[in-house]
Formats: sequence, C-alpha cells, structure tokens
Amino acid sequence: MNNPFLTDYKTPFGTVPFDKIKLEHFLPAIEEGIKQGKAEIELIKNNSEPASFQNTFEKLERNGKLIGDVSTVFFNLNSSETSDEMQALAQEISPLLTAYNDEIRLDEQLFDRLKEAYGNTDASTLTKEQAWLLEKTYKGFIRNGALLKKEDKEKLKSISTELSMKSLKFSENLLKDSAIFELWIEEEEDLAGLPNGVREAAKLTAKEKGRENSHVFTLDYPSFIPFMKYSENRELREKIYKAFASRSMSDNEYNNELIVKDIVSLRIQKAKLLGYSTHAAYVLEERMAEEPTKVTQLWDELLENALPIAKEDLKEVQALADELNGPSAIRQWDFSFYSEKLKDKKFALSDEMLKPYFQLEKVVDGAFQTATKLYGITFRELKNIATYHQDVSTYEVLDESGNHLAIFYADFFPRKGKRSGAWMTSYRGQNKYDEAEQRPHVSIVCNFTKPTETKPSLLTFNEVTTLFHEFGHALHGIFANGYYESLSGTSVFWDFVELPSQLMENWCYEEACLNLFARHYQTNEMIPLELIQKIKESINFMSAYQTVRQVGLGQLDFAWHNSETVPEMSVSKFENESTANTAMFPSLEGTSTSCSFGHIFAGGYSAGYYSYKWAEVLEADAFDFFTSTGVFNRETAMKFKNEILSKGGSTHPMELYKNFRGQEPKVEALLRKSGLVKIKM
Repeated sequence: MNNPFLTDYKTPFGTVPFDKIKLEHFLPAIEEGIKQGKAEIELIKNNSEPASFQNTFEKLERNGKLIGDVSTVFFNLNSSETSDEMQALAQEISPLLTAYNDEIRLDEQLFDRLKEAYGNTDASTLTKEQAWLLEKTYKGFIRNGALLKKEDKEKLKSISTELSMKSLKFSENLLKDSAIFELWIEEEEDLAGLPNGVREAAKLTAKEKGRENSHVFTLDYPSFIPFMKYSENRELREKIYKAFASRSMSDNEYNNELIVKDIVSLRIQKAKLLGYSTHAAYVLEERMAEEPTKVTQLWDELLENALPIAKEDLKEVQALADELNGPSAIRQWDFSFYSEKLKDKKFALSDEMLKPYFQLEKVVDGAFQTATKLYGITFRELKNIATYHQDVSTYEVLDESGNHLAIFYADFFPRKGKRSGAWMTSYRGQNKYDEAEQRPHVSIVCNFTKPTETKPSLLTFNEVTTLFHEFGHALHGIFANGYYESLSGTSVFWDFVELPSQLMENWCYEEACLNLFARHYQTNEMIPLELIQKIKESINFMSAYQTVRQVGLGQLDFAWHNSETVPEMSVSKFENESTANTAMFPSLEGTSTSCSFGHIFAGGYSAGYYSYKWAEVLEADAFDFFTSTGVFNRETAMKFKNEILSKGGSTHPMELYKNFRGQEPKVEALLRKSGLVKIKM
C-alpha cells in the first residue's frame, strides 16, 4: 500500500496531505508506528553507556514520532469530519494506543533506566526547561503506575483500556443522539419572532435535507441558540429545549447514563490504585490549584458575591415576562427568550442589531489585525495546502520580519460528522531538535452560522468572542518557542491553558479593536460609536447568573470526581442533589447535564471544569495590566508573548505568570470585571 503516513510529506511546509489520506491508511500506519516506537524504547533500555539525562530522558522525549503524527490526524478528524466507519475504526485503534502507552509507562527495565539517569543527573547543570522535563517525566512515570506491583500494573492497563473505550463511546453516542432530533416547521405562524437570518438558515438546512419551502431546526448551536432566544412559540421552545437537555438520556441505544457511572467508577479505581483518595486529588496534583480545597474556596468566594445578584437577575427577567404575558413562572426554555428582551429593553441592544456588523470574513480579518497590532505577526491565505473539507481555510503566519512562523487552519461551519462546540487543536507541534526548528501547524474549529442564499455568515457577538477565544489558543500554539515538543505551545497545566484564550476575548469590547473590522456587510459603514458603548455597558448583563451556572457545572464535575464511591442513585437525582445550591430553576425529569457533558467525560476536563473560572481570575488580572498601559501597548503585548505565549509548559505556570505580571493574580480583579463587587474609592 502506498501509505502517505509512511513517507516524508512532500507538501508545502510539511503539511498533512489530507488529499492523499484514506481511512484504510490509518491502522497500518498506527501498527508501524507502534513497531517503530517499541524498537526505539529497546535502544534506550539496552544502551550500554551509563544512564544520563541526554541518552535516556531526551531520547524518551523524542520516542514515537510516527505514532504521534498518525494518531493526531486520526483523532482530530474523528472530531471534525467523522463517519460511522471512522468511529468503528476508533474503537479498534484506541485500545492499541492505550496498550502501547501503558506498556512504555509500566516497563520496569525502562523505569530502572530512568531512575538511574535521574540519580546521575545534577539538576544544577541543566537549563530550566531541561530540569522541568526531568521532573515532569520522572514523576509522570510514577503517577502512571511505575511503582506498582506486577498484578496491579496489569489491572491498571485494563482500566486504562476500558476508560479510553468508554470515553469514545460517550462521544459517539452524544454525536449520534444529537443528530436524531429535528424540529420541522411548516406553518408561518410558528416562525413568529425569529429574525429573517435565522429563518433563512433554517430554510437552507431544510433544503439540504431535501425539503423545499420548509424550515428545520436542529440541536447544533447556530440553530438551537437563536431559536431559544427569539421564538415566540413557547411550546416549541419547550420541545427543542427538552430535546437538547435530554441528549444521550433518552431510552435508546445512545443513552450515556451507564457509561457515565462506568467512567466515574474506572477513574476512582485508577486513582486508588495509584495511591490517591479521589480522581480529583490525582488530577489536581499537576494543576495550579494543587488540591480540591483551593477550587472549592474559589467557588465559595464567587458564589458569595454572585448568587444574590443572580437571584435578582432572575427576578428581573421574571418581572418582564409577567409584564409581557401575565403572571406565570418562567422555566428553562423561557430564560433566553425573556433575558434577550430584557437586554434590548435596558440597553436597546440585541444580537440582530449587531450581526450586520460582524461578517465572518471581516471578524477573522479583525482577529488577524489585532494580532498584528499586538505582536507584529501577519496572516497570508494559502490556496496550495490540502485540507480535509472544502470549508477549511489555510494561512501562513509570518513574524514581524516576514519569516515563517506557523501554518493556521480555520474550520467554521457545522456539518454532519462534526461535533458541536468550538476548540483549538494542532496537527504538528514545535521543537528545536537536531539544530533545526520545526514550526507548528495549528487549527481552530467552530460551529458558526452558515451563509444563506442572500446573506454571508453573520455572527452574533457571542460568536465573535468565541472566535477570539479560540484564536487566543491558536496564538499560544503559533508562538511556541521551546526546545522540547512535549513542553511546547499549549502543553501547559490544564487550569493555565485558558488564560491566553480568555484574555483575547477582552479586545472584542474595545473600540480600538472593533473599529478594525466591525463594518456593515452591505454598506461597509463602521459600527456606530453608540453601539460600541452599548456593548461595553452590557458587558456584565447576566454575568452573575452565568457565574453561578459555571460554578454549578464545576460543582457537578467535582461531585462525580471528588468522591471515593460511585453514587447508587440515578444520574439525574445525583445531579440535582449535587448542584442544589446553584440551581436557578426546578429540575426537569428525563434530562441530564452529565449525559451530554463531553468536556468531562470525553474531552479531558474531568476534575478540571473549574479551569475556566480559575483562568478568568488570571485573565482579569492580566487585562488590568494591559488596560493600565494601553490595550495595544506593544511593550506589554511582547512581554505577554515572551513570558507566557512562547514559553509553553517549560516551567511552573505561576512562575511564568509572575514574570509577566510581577505578582500573583488576585480574584478581586475578576469580581470587579464581572460587576460582582463595588469598586472601593
């Protein structure tokens, strides 16, 4: 077989040859990668020279390039362009990779070699990055079972394999169950309240599904969210909301209830086997938070300030609903609808007023211009780079001197076979091996409103901030400037990785940034100053409510993962009891957050969903620094780039942050920014 993975890519910048890769190429390439990786490990183990940092830790760091390259492409595509055949292949490939990784981490001879090299190495002779790699690798082997007895190692292998399979199945079930629901609307009166752009998008989707002169709404965010905000048909809002809230909870083959409990059980078993009381204790050992109590302390402080205000927010929404429709308690499917009306009433501002100024192509260009003003980099679109779908655009990123910095992929629209949400990923990491530098290939994947037959893709303001958020992650990857690939770019502590992304969102509220790209898609008129002012005035609209919601999701994550046992009660009952102090509405029978909570059961955020709020503290404190010097101050921007973006995970993140900021972050910065405390004069 002429397998593109098994030869050097003869492509521009060494990009992935998507146009040549077929599904049947993956498994043979994975098998060859495993074979090569094992041979490399044997050379490390059997080296006759005394074990050293260079011939052991550095060699191990570079082990398994082929298997890393192939699995990266495979699992990225399994998220953004999957199929039934690819998902079936994932069930075959995943246990092979898990077994391969476990075999390395639990290899006694290899660990003995590492232990010898660790003892032989004087840390004072190493660079800071080398010393961090030494400690991280050695501790990583211990955290992954190197000190266990033989029978416990076998048990750990079995747990790891089963966990990888369960997480894959969770994600597959969620994707398939979400795709089942379709809300077809034939009567014009049932479209009442929906803006023309939303109607057009629903009509285009219906046409793509083979039905003319009809409208269909799905559980994809660009379809679901505007329906909840604008539809005047309460019965239909309830119907689509309950479908969304019951994803992978229905009585069908895609139900995730048992899988949730299985995953939690396996994680508890793994943590205890490794000597930790809970999965959260195991995870947080390598986080900035360090231990669960620091996370719960953050939640307590946030709730103390946010919960009273959130309750007042809800009362205000209820009062408007009563005023418009007569007294009747609002429910979950009413909140977006009436809060949008309240926002319009208070600020004379709505998504529909703003969307004409946020054409996707111009917003993308605005993100690029923002990066140019801050860091001096530029983006040049390329047409000679193969992609995995026609919707994907590619760019070369150039530094201030015009030198190649990175390749950037952008994939913006929902489609069958693409999971919901937005994320940043990478197809190639950065390193400086063999006196040469490998520059990164990074990608952002979103699900924005598609162009219609009469309009380009026009973004809501929330979609604008989402694009800037993912672009912030991309910059973290683009500026990677380490020696070791495993410590480069976004390879940082999980509760630090959201700092660059959440910080980037702040520019969306700045006049100097909006004036770069916010122009009317028909007239090219710049966004009026009064609209910019309204955006700034509304920045904290419902922020207390959203804070309580985020804390509630974090608490749910911890309820599952900071426990020593799996609850016997049903998933929904457990959720209700675990998040009672943050619940803003009565519970709904037959719905579940956990069964569709891909972040913690399929996306790597288990015992880590708090990271978003943790990073908000960091970014609020960091943006204080930017605003004190000017939001486009080049000196401040370059300090952020040089001390944080380019350093990746080369040392402890708190050290990196203090090098940038000159102090540890203060939670008061987030409380002030979110309008949750009054600024003391």
